[in-house]
Amino acid sequence: MEKKNIYQKLYEAKQEIGKVAKNAKNPHFKNTYADLNALIDAVEPILLEKGLLLLQPIKDGKVFTVITNVEDATFVESYIDLTPGLTAQALGSQITYFRRYTLSSLLTLQAIDDDGQHASQPVKVQKIECDAPTFETIKQAIIDGKRTIEQAKEKFIFTGTQNIELLNLKK
Repeated sequence: MEKKNIYQKLYEAKQEIGKVAKNAKNPHFKNTYADLNALIDAVEPILLEKGLLLLQPIKDGKVFTVITNVEDATFVESYIDLTPGLTAQALGSQITYFRRYTLSSLLTLQAIDDDGQHASQPVKVQKIECDAPTFETIKQAIIDGKRTIEQAKEKFIFTGTQNIELLNLKK
């Protein structure tokens, strides 16, 4: 088996990752974005398949994103300095935000709107977990005939309870 360096593996991974669907809304700015979980769900399985390990440690007042080639321990990294003196809640928010941005930056990830405008383009859209408010909107769209259950299941991962509710809509 041919040994590949970290850049060869990253090149192969980036070809498979494609664009990441925007799955979250920022009510303050009224825009959408790909949240941290969507990014990790989109990239980590592909990185692992290529023998690349994704870590996001916090050290020396910085949030790091490190991708390591497990064969030879070479790595690439990106980091951002944390703001000192934040409350625990503000610090947690900043860490999540910085993890998302260092990962996006390191892999030069692109996001697309998950609203159907790109349906004719061949992009890989990751399924996202359906939260309660989104589920209520989807249910109403199905009831109103604007969306089918099958269409919803192409984009979202539903809980067991949500799946039962969807089955009851068919009755």
